[in-house]
Amino acid sequence: MQAEVQERRSTGMALTMEGAAPVPMDKVEVLDEPRFSTGVDELDRVLGGGVVPGSLVLLGGPPGIGKSTLLLQICQQLRTTRSPILYVSGEESARQIRLRADRLQVHGDGVLLLSETRLEAIEAQIQAVRPGLVIIDSIQTLFKSDLAPAPGSVTQVRECAASLMRVAKREEVPIFLVGHVTKEGQLAGPRVLEHLVDTVLYFEGDGNHNLRALRSVKNRFGASHEVGLFEMSALGLQPIHDASGFFLSQRRTNTAGTIIFPSMEGSRPVLVELQALVNKSLAAENGGSPTRRAVGLDGNRLSLLLAVMSRRLSGLATGKSDVYANCAGGLRLSEPALDLPLVLAIASSRLDAPIPSGLAACGEVGLTGEVRSITQLEPRLKELAKMGFARVLVPAHGAKPEGLGKLKLIPVSTLSEALKAATILKQAPAVEVI
Repeated sequence: MQAEVQERRSTGMALTMEGAAPVPMDKVEVLDEPRFSTGVDELDRVLGGGVVPGSLVLLGGPPGIGKSTLLLQICQQLRTTRSPILYVSGEESARQIRLRADRLQVHGDGVLLLSETRLEAIEAQIQAVRPGLVIIDSIQTLFKSDLAPAPGSVTQVRECAASLMRVAKREEVPIFLVGHVTKEGQLAGPRVLEHLVDTVLYFEGDGNHNLRALRSVKNRFGASHEVGLFEMSALGLQPIHDASGFFLSQRRTNTAGTIIFPSMEGSRPVLVELQALVNKSLAAENGGSPTRRAVGLDGNRLSLLLAVMSRRLSGLATGKSDVYANCAGGLRLSEPALDLPLVLAIASSRLDAPIPSGLAACGEVGLTGEVRSITQLEPRLKELAKMGFARVLVPAHGAKPEGLGKLKLIPVSTLSEALKAATILKQAPAVEVI
């Protein structure tokens, strides 16, 4: 006991009768967390620069999104530097994993496959093999023999994850856990699992697009809400380094209802095309409700902006029109900065007046029709300048960064100013703006 007390005192964790004594914050030693690269740039970005030894990482996403594919690609990159890698599968046989690896051209040397669901057996193999990396696919298939509930239950998932956390810290081995999500996009199992692990990553995407977005929603070793972008191909997930070029590659110019928006995906600016289509509603003419549909955007936000337009912009009401809004390319956006460009796209479609191809916009819209300031304006503008855009509508209250080349900032305070600056009203003089 005396030795334990001495050890704790030497590390600033002296024991008292009630437990550990408090330590002054400025006396706590701070060390940089060691990391190693996964060999996948976009994954390293989301992790904050790489994997921290002894960390527990939860990778969630719907079936078929690419979770297992990404983990096999990690094995390919780390099979020599982190050998042996222990890949534990509770859902597929070793033969099935080998077939997928062959399809992805992943070499098997340095990777050990284990088809097992008993946690005790898995921990015994980790102790015996001493791997440099452990992959568990998936956490919902594991069970502890001394617990009565079936695999996938709240108790089993919680206790298995807690036990693996202790193993990761004790052995200083990073462990990746695969987690299934529900139809609502939530992790299947207890929410406490997200609080237990060090890092939580979620895969987003659908079967209609090759785009896959990997988002960090929790990271004890780096910034959260970072985003990695991939394109699904026959050879697996390919990192997208030029995200703006990827999303603008199929853009059509001189078309009503489209505008470019500089979004922020984590710390990275990405130019995307917002599209809107306003069409006469047959349902509304017959006493029904017009259609309101948003793809890749918040539907409630779309309804709010339509209400603001109806109240603040005379002649642009859409009460008898169907309105469709879309973020082209498959990306999902939710930030308020897209309000202004979305309003402009809707007005452009409503009036059949194309927005100039070299014009972009960003800004939040309030209920009174004012254009409000947004965060991270400078990196958005620098990305527009890099991609050769000539003008951008920004909130008048926003910053005015320098070094933007030929990019001209057009500050606007209200929606009416924005519509005039975008020359939409010039092409439709009959519309009165209030």
